[in-house]
Amino acid sequence: MRQNLNGLNLNIRTSLGTDAVTKALVREIHALDANLAPGEVITMQKQVDRTTAVQRIAVTMLGVFAGLALLLAAIGLYGVMSYTVSQRIRELALRMALGASTSSLLALVLSHGLALTAAGVVLGAAAALSLTRLMGNPLYNVNPRDPLAFGSAFVVMLIATLAACFLPAYRAARTDPVRALRQ
Repeated sequence: MRQNLNGLNLNIRTSLGTDAVTKALVREIHALDANLAPGEVITMQKQVDRTTAVQRIAVTMLGVFAGLALLLAAIGLYGVMSYTVSQRIRELALRMALGASTSSLLALVLSHGLALTAAGVVLGAAAALSLTRLMGNPLYNVNPRDPLAFGSAFVVMLIATLAACFLPAYRAARTDPVRALRQ
């Protein structure tokens, strides 16, 4: 429990409920001085929640913006891969006509998307590692260069890349070579 008396805080550890402690506390304060009015009585958990509310909101906003950035990156990669596949449709059709399997075409397109993402991940990791000293202050009990955080980011980017590249790769693998070569 936490009680604020004219700028003074009184912390009470008890197994009783908030209402019971509040009534007893008010009774004792009035017994000491009838003119004193006790302030708000709240639990320590509420106090901790109040003091960390700004940080929780900031982290939530950061998470939302990170999700939007990931979505935009995936949409952009999908657009680049779709355009690349549409530009290379004759080459892919020729590969199919010469005996390339569906899985090899899927692998070809996916590897191109993964190569683009790998370049971005390398540049992003270098920038993140060099800028981690700026993020050291707001982090509590977390190393700014935490390998788990960087590994998780890599896995998330890998999943987003595969999701963004799969549809263009699937479309390329399902291309009719005769029709594509006639165009």
